[in-house]
Amino acid sequence: MSQNSETPSSNLRVIAQNFRLAGWISFWIQLVLGVISGIIVLLFAIFSQRSGSPNNNPGTGFGVFLAICGLVVLGAGIYLAYRYTRIGKQLDSSNPTNRPRKLETLQVLRLGLWVNLAGILVTLLGAQAIVGTLVARSISPQAVTTQLFDPTRIISGLDMLVVQANINTVSAHFSGLVASLFLLNRITK
Repeated sequence: MSQNSETPSSNLRVIAQNFRLAGWISFWIQLVLGVISGIIVLLFAIFSQRSGSPNNNPGTGFGVFLAICGLVVLGAGIYLAYRYTRIGKQLDSSNPTNRPRKLETLQVLRLGLWVNLAGILVTLLGAQAIVGTLVARSISPQAVTTQLFDPTRIISGLDMLVVQANINTVSAHFSGLVASLFLLNRITK
């Protein structure tokens, strides 16, 4: 990535602009979706702990734990998206010693790929656990006969919101993955 001249070449400027643009777009998408998902999961955790709550189901605990892990990994993805913007700024520097080397930049992009792939995997596993628990509750024989009497058999709106939170988290990780792949494609041309 370093150039011998004082001013960056036009190709390096385009790469720097791509890093800043993709970094900011990915940063904001991940941040907004992550905050929304975090609030929903927090509300689910608070309201599901009340005694007698229909959401107080031990089966969803593991799924919510994985959803929280996905949000933690999303925090790393948000940081890496912000780091892409800083790399773009460094690449546009007139001082060649401030510019990161190509190998360092590739390592950051590869790290972004792995972080977002791991986040997608963990969040999808959490979503599968939560949806599996909800499906089991909805099709159990007792659900048909005792649905009006047994509150643990009712699927509430909060249950569906936590599924939506997982979908938002997967979407946020996907945007980080797309940004990393886009930048990796631009830098290796």
